[in-house]
Amino acid sequence: MVIPVTQTESPAEAPEKRPQKWRFGSVEALAALLVAVVVFQGPISDVLSRAALATWTTVFVAVVTQAMPFLVFGVVLSAVIAVFVPPSFFARVLPSKPVLAVPVATSAGMVLPGCECASVPVAGAMMRRGVTPAAALAFLLAAPAINPIVLTATAVAFPGNPEMVVARFVASLLAACVMGWLWMRLGRTEWLKPPSRPSFEGQGKAAAFWGSVRHDIVHAGGFLVLGAMAAATLKAVVPEEWLSAVAGNPVISVLALAVLAVLLSICSEADAFVAASLSQFSLTARLTFLVVGPMVDLKLFAMQAGTFGRSFAIRFAPATFAVAIIISVIVGTVLL
Repeated sequence: MVIPVTQTESPAEAPEKRPQKWRFGSVEALAALLVAVVVFQGPISDVLSRAALATWTTVFVAVVTQAMPFLVFGVVLSAVIAVFVPPSFFARVLPSKPVLAVPVATSAGMVLPGCECASVPVAGAMMRRGVTPAAALAFLLAAPAINPIVLTATAVAFPGNPEMVVARFVASLLAACVMGWLWMRLGRTEWLKPPSRPSFEGQGKAAAFWGSVRHDIVHAGGFLVLGAMAAATLKAVVPEEWLSAVAGNPVISVLALAVLAVLLSICSEADAFVAASLSQFSLTARLTFLVVGPMVDLKLFAMQAGTFGRSFAIRFAPATFAVAIIISVIVGTVLL
């Protein structure tokens, strides 16, 4: 009987590592944009006439200049609270009954001045400390929309319509509570993947603080610039009669700005200035833009999927989108 001998591969005979796949990143995107500008410089020059370019520049600079101080202050204050206030604080102050914990957690969103980028890790930390998921999710939705920085920015952006501040606060508060109660009633444990690690683990307070500030400034500032560019483009390029036609239909205008809020993914501390620039649309449609944006957008969906799992995000985001639109229309009809 011959016993086969198994030969082990020597390091030299081991299979070579596969080369990393090429990925389309920010450098490639910038290169592609520059090539497109060179190739299509003729049509671009025709579109951006002197009058249109002046309008575009005016709107862009106005939106960024007005929004930037609120963005910076909100990011810094958010980092202070996220790093130096222990997550266990929220578990201690919330009621033990989930049905009562939801509105209390929603109201607690006022103590986290920051954009939605900061609310996701804080909500995850709350769950790890024993807070019921319904309350933590209500906090996640409310914090970017009802904090003092956002409400102050809204008042500055709509100086002639102070009722917009009240309407945004009420609509966002109600939408967050409704989503918390809906999750408590219909949500399933298997849909929600608990966050696996705490925020800022293994880092000192100072390093965690500056890391949080750098992250939020880069991400939120980038989306602010994109939002300002989109608002300026709508003003300068899209014919006025097109915007008037969309804005003139109450149903289409609300849905159009709700979808626009999802696509633009603007930081909640700056979205009021973009909404104020869309003067063709009704206050109710712009209220929908302000309520939907901090609760459902592309970057927030990606963060929720990465933190709580894809099964959660694909169910929670569409439900939040629908609830935010319905409540915005009801509150806008009553208060605006």
